[in-house]
Amino acid sequence: MSRSDSIDRVLSEVERARDELVDFTTELIRIPTVNPPGENYRVCAESIGERLGAWGMSVQYVEAEGRAEHTSAHPRVNVIGRLEGVGARPCLHLNGHFDVVPAGDGWTVDPFAGLVRDGRIYGRGASDMKSGLAAAAFATEAIRRAGVELRGTVEVSGTVDEESGGFAGVAYLCETGHISAQRTDYAIIPEPFGLERICVGHRGVYWFDVVAHGQIAHGSMPHLGRSAIDDMAALIDAVAARLGPELAERVTAMPVVPEASRRASINVNAVEGGQAGQTQQSPCVADRCLATFDRRFIAEESYDEVRAEVVAIVRAVEAEQPGRRYSIEDRMVVHPVQAPNGSPVVTALSNAIARVTGSGASLVGSPGTYDHKHFVRMAGVEHCV
Repeated sequence: MSRSDSIDRVLSEVERARDELVDFTTELIRIPTVNPPGENYRVCAESIGERLGAWGMSVQYVEAEGRAEHTSAHPRVNVIGRLEGVGARPCLHLNGHFDVVPAGDGWTVDPFAGLVRDGRIYGRGASDMKSGLAAAAFATEAIRRAGVELRGTVEVSGTVDEESGGFAGVAYLCETGHISAQRTDYAIIPEPFGLERICVGHRGVYWFDVVAHGQIAHGSMPHLGRSAIDDMAALIDAVAARLGPELAERVTAMPVVPEASRRASINVNAVEGGQAGQTQQSPCVADRCLATFDRRFIAEESYDEVRAEVVAIVRAVEAEQPGRRYSIEDRMVVHPVQAPNGSPVVTALSNAIARVTGSGASLVGSPGTYDHKHFVRMAGVEHCV
């Protein structure tokens, strides 16, 4: 059987499995795997594992033992299916997370009913990303049904907690060696970037807290105190005025979409001031104010430079007035990642998209982060999209 014939047979099996694929996607949507707190993970992992096992794949469940978020009430359970051909390598790993963010309000249908109407699937996770996970599973099964012998191995994993960083999911699989450069050659994560787009990487993230330390006093005599809220306002203004315009001039060569997100940026995500832990605010000058900053940095910037720049501004504002004092605490750092130029996985996907759609693929970068970072930074699997 020629390579072209093999591809045609696999694509025919994919088309024949259309209704099965839709049914499996809606089955997954009907399992409300809301994160936080991490509901029904075991049920969903077992649903995926049972399907993969029925197709003849070897199946392994990996619980995130030792992770604080892995509890009896909300266990973190991942699943890996493996279809092996002639030899273990090369190994292509297809990954999808099955946790979803809370549904929120405003739905006109039940977000966990898995409704199919007018050729569309409605529900929380229909796009992000239970459909992608189901597609990865059926793509692998189509190879088996077509009778195509693999020159290596395909793995399919369903993982948890991507929406909260992926540390009990893909990161845990990397830590425990289930995903590693020693056994994994390529990785594809079918996040919902669009049918004709290949996401080759993402920007970096530096989240940090700044606390302004003031002096408490009664609100009737504010001159006896120092308002931490006023000091935080001064810092926020300084960051916007001094750093904001400079970041807007820093543009990455990575094809991040939308276009505006090719620029470095900083945002204040939250501010909390006053006496902590009180449901009713006290009549006092605020002696504490915390702000959480979200700095998105591009591949052309280093984390060390990014942090040093932030510290310099904080210390400069601090020095402008006697008694002004700030402390800085890092919350999260994610370094930028990008697939190498000419990566075989990018070339193969581009060819596949052209064959199926008749159109060329476009390479894009993500404005936010996803589990790509763990494949590259923790497992050393560079050929990941």
